[in-house]
Amino acid sequence: MSSHAPAGPQAPADQAADIAAQLAVDPHAAYARLREEGPAHRIAGTDGRPAWLVTRYEDVRRGLADARLSLDKRHALPGNYAGMQLPPALDANLLNMDPPDHTRIRRLVSQAFTPQRVERLRDPVRRTADLLLDALPAEGPADLVAAYAAPLPIAVICDLLGVPASERRDFRSWTDALVAPDPSRPELARAAVGSMLGYLTDLIAGKRRQPEDDLLSAMIAARDEGRRLSEDELLSLAFLILFAGYENTVQLIGNAVVALLAHPDQLAALRADRNLLATAVDELMRFDTPAPLAIRRFPREDVDFGGVTVPAGETVLLSIASAHRDPERFPDPDRLLLDRPATGQLALGHGIHYCLGAPLARLETEIALDALLTRFPRLALAVPEPGLRRRPSMRARGLVELPVTY
Repeated sequence: MSSHAPAGPQAPADQAADIAAQLAVDPHAAYARLREEGPAHRIAGTDGRPAWLVTRYEDVRRGLADARLSLDKRHALPGNYAGMQLPPALDANLLNMDPPDHTRIRRLVSQAFTPQRVERLRDPVRRTADLLLDALPAEGPADLVAAYAAPLPIAVICDLLGVPASERRDFRSWTDALVAPDPSRPELARAAVGSMLGYLTDLIAGKRRQPEDDLLSAMIAARDEGRRLSEDELLSLAFLILFAGYENTVQLIGNAVVALLAHPDQLAALRADRNLLATAVDELMRFDTPAPLAIRRFPREDVDFGGVTVPAGETVLLSIASAHRDPERFPDPDRLLLDRPATGQLALGHGIHYCLGAPLARLETEIALDALLTRFPRLALAVPEPGLRRRPSMRARGLVELPVTY
């Protein structure tokens, strides 16, 4: 990418595609150049179509809470956005909604994710973490993603929803196919969508026959008794909780472990003082956020970003990863500093779309790291950090595997 690359709508298509490719391979270096060049850039978006990428902290933070930027695809220009192709039964979720529908549905499930209710999960989450660590081979190496970072959030979110242990499927293969699809095999993503829809349909039918004291049963009651959800909204909400509640936490735990092992001084500080964990999680989210881009938005009217006007109906991608490395907001942003004041990071959103599951994600990550560091005082990467395999994705920053010794 040239340091003189135009950021406006005249940017050539091959250059827009080149920017997107660099963001998937070396995002932090690419974002640093883009922040210097301008506040908003025309790129090839996650669906290959033109989009506007917003890179500076203040613009990203304002954009996350700007009511003029709609999540509803009906505000996109015809043919301007393709995105993930979901059937209507999975598409009526909070990531595609504005108020008042967004407000109504969010209110229904918000009580399940209050800090107080989530805190009651601390002991069960710790027991699950310890059981997973017990199951690791006595001697490494082991893949910490497959053996720990992935199964822990699956167990937690399934317990919350009330998914019986005997019915839990391989969510990781489904979410991998959706988050980082293979462009040469689009049938894999379609098959994953079909599998998840069939699974959730059967699960809800079973809960209707035999409701229990869990979140999914409560959501079904809200649908069937109060008529506060349509059937598509019920299915879509279950899909979103499973998908988002699992996917981002897997990547957050994996990225956090790598960041700590790559910064021995910060790891030593955390080992010496576990009271650092709360601020450490915020800093680890900032340093290597699992979701580099906020969910796409569509301006209801022309919107200005630092002097660059984005027309109504265009696709806007707010870069959380770039905002997190903006030196105008975070001094020395490329350094991991676990005692950095825990304010300003946007990994869990901002405004009315702030992540419902934020308290749970924080709790899981704190416990996952604490249990791991307690159990393995000599934890280390089994391969040099540059040799770790990451997903080739612009919208998901995560590891394919994390080989460690202990």
